[in-house]
Amino acid sequence: MPAVAYRKSLPVDQADSLLDVTLPTPQPGPRDLLVQIEAIALNPVDYKVRQNADPGGDAKVLGWDAAGTVVAVGDEVELFSVGDEVYYAGAIDRPGANSRYHAVDERIVGRKPATLSFADAAALPLTSLTAWEGLFERLGLRTGALEQTGALLITAAAGGVGSIAAQLARALTSLTVIGTASRPESTDFARRMGVHHVVDHRKPLGPQLAEVAPNGLDFVFSTTGTDRNLTAYGEALNPFGHIVAIDDFDSLPIGVLKAKSISFHWELMFTRSMFRTADQSMQHHILNQVARLVDAGVLTTTATQDLGPINAGNLREAHRLQETGTAIGKTTLTGF
Repeated sequence: MPAVAYRKSLPVDQADSLLDVTLPTPQPGPRDLLVQIEAIALNPVDYKVRQNADPGGDAKVLGWDAAGTVVAVGDEVELFSVGDEVYYAGAIDRPGANSRYHAVDERIVGRKPATLSFADAAALPLTSLTAWEGLFERLGLRTGALEQTGALLITAAAGGVGSIAAQLARALTSLTVIGTASRPESTDFARRMGVHHVVDHRKPLGPQLAEVAPNGLDFVFSTTGTDRNLTAYGEALNPFGHIVAIDDFDSLPIGVLKAKSISFHWELMFTRSMFRTADQSMQHHILNQVARLVDAGVLTTTATQDLGPINAGNLREAHRLQETGTAIGKTTLTGF
């Protein structure tokens, strides 16, 4: 089957950083679906793995956002049948979905939103799972709890995770949603995704947050810059507030949160699949709920550009865009 892989960690501007290859079609395990991939989307995890996990000459396939059609099922599959259209983010410790066919555990797969194309659906799984788990499991928000008041800050609200977190918070809670952005185009996109107020993350956050949230913050969804912004979060948050973070850093001055008894949470949507937790199927249910919200017109896709067919050249360009740190929404590729 055709696939895109890399054999050595190289800068994205080198032609061999991603390669068109031919690989054996995977065989589904007992709980696996074999999916014919129709579209994929890019996330920072793609280039981070490419840069930091050298496969030593073996062909390593990336890609943790996909939509396609089930063409075969394992012996113990219960949730899907051949012909079902699905979308999912997959598992970080298995081959990615940048291939014509892909095997994935049914418990972390959802039914594709009926109203979306494969490309528009492929933009949603990883960010929707991260946003949902971060908001409703880590921060403890309640879906549909419209009496719940307070203020939520989402950093990089025009990014992949930020843009879906903003939509979910705006649609399913009564919180005042504040997003960070710095350019006119990202500010406009964040507002379209549902934020009430935008503050500039290139300027000191404290004075801006005091203006738009005079009663303080209650929750922070930190998608980037957690280490450099933690002191500002601690100052703006009310006592017993909560922070959830998804980014990477070497150290964190966590002591600044003690006086207010502020809770700090991690969110990694791959945890359930990596550790084969007993509640893996929660991701199946979350993705199905997101699909229902999309089909009801409550949520919208965050896809902003499609770079064409899935091949090494187009994926190198998609990785390059991700590495700039300025991507708005999600970049997709469609078909082989």
